Amino acid sequence: MNILILGSGGREHSLAWAVMQNPKCDKLIVAPGNAGIAQIADCASFDIENGGAVAAFAEENAIDFVIVGPEAPLAAGVGDRLREAGILVFGPSEAAARLEASKSFTKEICDAANAPTAGYGHFTDAEAAKAHVREHGVPTVVKADGLAAGKGVIIAMTEDEAMAAIDDMFGGVFGGAGAEVVIEEFMEGEEASLFVLVDGEDVLAIGSAQDHKRVGEGDTGLNTGGMGAYSPAPVLSAEVEARAMEEIVKPTMKVMAERGMPYQGVLYAGLMIQDGQPRLVEYNVRFGDPECQVLMMRLGAQALDLMHAAAEGRLGEAQVNWADDHAITVVMAAEGYPGSYEKFSEIKGLDALPEDSSNMVFHAGTQEQDGKMLAVGGRVLNVTARGGSLQEARDRAYAMVDGIDWPQGFFRRDIGWRALK
Repeated sequence: MNILILGSGGREHSLAWAVMQNPKCDKLIVAPGNAGIAQIADCASFDIENGGAVAAFAEENAIDFVIVGPEAPLAAGVGDRLREAGILVFGPSEAAARLEASKSFTKEICDAANAPTAGYGHFTDAEAAKAHVREHGVPTVVKADGLAAGKGVIIAMTEDEAMAAIDDMFGGVFGGAGAEVVIEEFMEGEEASLFVLVDGEDVLAIGSAQDHKRVGEGDTGLNTGGMGAYSPAPVLSAEVEARAMEEIVKPTMKVMAERGMPYQGVLYAGLMIQDGQPRLVEYNVRFGDPECQVLMMRLGAQALDLMHAAAEGRLGEAQVNWADDHAITVVMAAEGYPGSYEKFSEIKGLDALPEDSSNMVFHAGTQEQDGKMLAVGGRVLNVTARGGSLQEARDRAYAMVDGIDWPQGFFRRDIGWRALK
């Protein structure tokens, strides 16, 4: 197969890496890609949020299968344009992508599905939102309703923090994403992510992970897109996963199908787990980043077969073959992230690191210039390893981190601490 992956981050590098392990892949193009991806696949440049441009490129390059990495092209209807052109695509329709593109839509679907989630209010003006906070108290969670690249969520422990978050969102800090705001009850427990493939009818759980959202060690400081992750997540036991599938995922997919927007692609269910009871925090309509990196490290070549089965409506006959292993990824970010940071600092030492089925550095925000590897993003590298135990995987990952010479970067030293404590 000739395969096209859309996206430019660490998630897409890991998807490309897994796809390239599979002999069914004859040619791989990633658009726009990054410097790490360019070492294993061809990169192309066009507007990946323009469905017509994506379909035209796919036809011109005899692409058999398109894998959509990020959420923005899905929310823009790229999946629909490709299906209209008769091109096989992994990723939901624009209508189904509202499960991530609108938090109030998701809440309404959860209500219809009777899926356990946080109580909430949906607001289009700041004063009503503030009145809700005063009535229900803190801590509370303030969310921009639309897409904010994983950053439009503020956990407010005080009323002043909640009011400031509401003012920021309606004031445009998150752009159009904050034109409407959802305020949720604060849920206690431990958070983990369940990844499920869906083909419109059948569902197949393909693994769990736990992300570290806070920038600082001990889970302190500002929320980020994710500073590291590991898989599997012990808190998401077989029993908890079964409950999440029966009480949350399957009822949601049933309601989506009944409403004429059957879901196809990967569904990321962010769960809050307390005393063995999962409740939904959020849905994403694509692989998490950096959770995708640890999942791909563990799945390897079969990832392509599973995504292909979902796209073709063959999930009923598919199964996941898990090794009894663990994977961990450590994010190296530019100093200052998630605030402002400098670009174009040089990263050295990458060439000396191992690259195999147990050790990989996935690039997220890099650019090659005059033979030098430069940092051009906030989250720049995902140093990823697997092992027979989480401790073994962690030791391998941090050994690689220590081999990277990048004074302008930083990382957390405690990824995986909850599972290892």
